[in-house]
Formats: sequence, structure tokens, C-alpha cells
Amino acid sequence: MLNTVILYSTVDGQTLAICQKIKQILVEQGEQVSVVNLAEVEADDLASVDKVVIGASIRYGKHRPELFKFVEQHKVLLDTKHNSFFSVNVVARKPEKNTPETNPYMQKFSNLSAWKPQLLGVFAGKIDYPRYRFFDKFMIRFIMWMTKGPTDTQGTFEFTDWGKVDDYAKQIAAQK
Repeated sequence: MLNTVILYSTVDGQTLAICQKIKQILVEQGEQVSVVNLAEVEADDLASVDKVVIGASIRYGKHRPELFKFVEQHKVLLDTKHNSFFSVNVVARKPEKNTPETNPYMQKFSNLSAWKPQLLGVFAGKIDYPRYRFFDKFMIRFIMWMTKGPTDTQGTFEFTDWGKVDDYAKQIAAQK
């Protein structure tokens, strides 16, 4: 039985929800899976796993600094495991920006990181205006207005293609 850890960096929880879905698929495929906050994982936690999956969200155009710090500190170990990385961002709601090759945030990650994951994924996230504080609500609404996205601050808009998440999880399961 393969032992997999899914690490996540999230702001509002959609990346964690995607990680939980990936876990479900991997468990169905016979893997032992744990989901851990990237900020809380220790190098010793990674030593005994066969696969490492990292999922990270975008906020205001950037992955969180903890992602780059983790990857820099653990690149050598990551390279000894089956590994994958996915980015969650609302830009990926657009068909022309929803693949690793066409998503600007995945391209930025690839350019800034020395780690070259074996498998990449990009998923559209979620906008949940009612949960946001005033400043975030204002800024995200402005960004959505500029990019022709939803601006109704009473609404919640989930863009995640769960079938695409399932397919990605099956690709992870195929890593043997």
C-alpha cells in the first residue's frame, strides 16, 4: 500500500476541499493518505511517504510565501518521491487559462521554483463574497470587475471543475 501525503496552502478553504477530494479518490485506489497543512509539516513526516502532493492557492496574484520556503527547504527530498503540484486560482475559470501550460500563476511558479514537479494541475477556485472581510471583498470584486467575473457581493461562485480534479487524482494514483 502506497503512503501519500497531500500538503496544502489555502486562504479560504477551497484548496483544502480539493485536497480532500483527491484524498477520497486515492483512498479508493488503495492508498493510505494524510492531508496536512503545509505550514505544519516536518521533514520527518515526509521521510516515510511514497508520494507528495502539494496544492496551493493564489491570493492577489501570488502563491503564499510558505510554499516557496517549503519547496526550497525540501526540494532534494521531494525529488526522491513521486510528486505533484497543483495551483488553485480563479483565473483558471477561463478555458484559455486552465492548464499548467496556459495558467499565468503556474508559469510564474515554474519560473520562480527550482523544483520541477512530475505532475502539474490547475483548478479554478471559488469566490465567496459573504465570507470576506470588507477590504478583501472590495479588492476581489474590483479584480472580478476588471476580468469580467462575478461582482455580486451577496453571492458565492464556485468554479472548480470536480471532474478535472478526479482525473488529476487518478493520474496521481497511477504514479507507482
